[in-house]
Amino acid sequence: MKTRENIKTEIMDGKDLDRTVARLAHEIVERNRGTENLVMVGIRTRGVPLAERLIDKISEIENRKPALGILDITLYRDDLLKKMKQPRLQQTDIPFDIDDKVVILVDDVLFTGRTVRAAMDALMDFGRPAKIQLAVLVDRDQRELPINADFSGIKVTVGAGEEIRVKLHGVDDCDGVFVVDSANEG
Repeated sequence: MKTRENIKTEIMDGKDLDRTVARLAHEIVERNRGTENLVMVGIRTRGVPLAERLIDKISEIENRKPALGILDITLYRDDLLKKMKQPRLQQTDIPFDIDDKVVILVDDVLFTGRTVRAAMDALMDFGRPAKIQLAVLVDRDQRELPINADFSGIKVTVGAGEEIRVKLHGVDDCDGVFVVDSANEG
């Protein structure tokens, strides 16, 4: 596994990830004084299973499950034409009204801020939330836009030629957070 994916370091294993999700769920409930008016929107791909896990933990704490929305931001990316010759569109599914709601936007890694900016642009097409809060598993350095997480599991600094890779069951074969040597990936 390490050779194929150029994994340099494991930052979190499955148990660490579970504990971090539980802590994030408690922080979200505490800061919002419960779950009244709270909805979760996961950014595809790994923001969705992360949002589902947060909802399950919040449900254990509050005996109420916030609604889950799924957001594909592909067409809102400012680098769409540079990165993708044929963009792969996936379904966006927000089956509830977001007007005047507290929307917890969920993603796996916050890096440049461009994904989050695109997600906020996409959300505005669905209504006007009372507030948008950002929850991420990993807050990485080197932001290009002035965007910060309201809730972050771990802050990580990596070197040039390295990136953070989050793996979540349901999308991947394991749970974990890894530093990957991206300079040698093919």
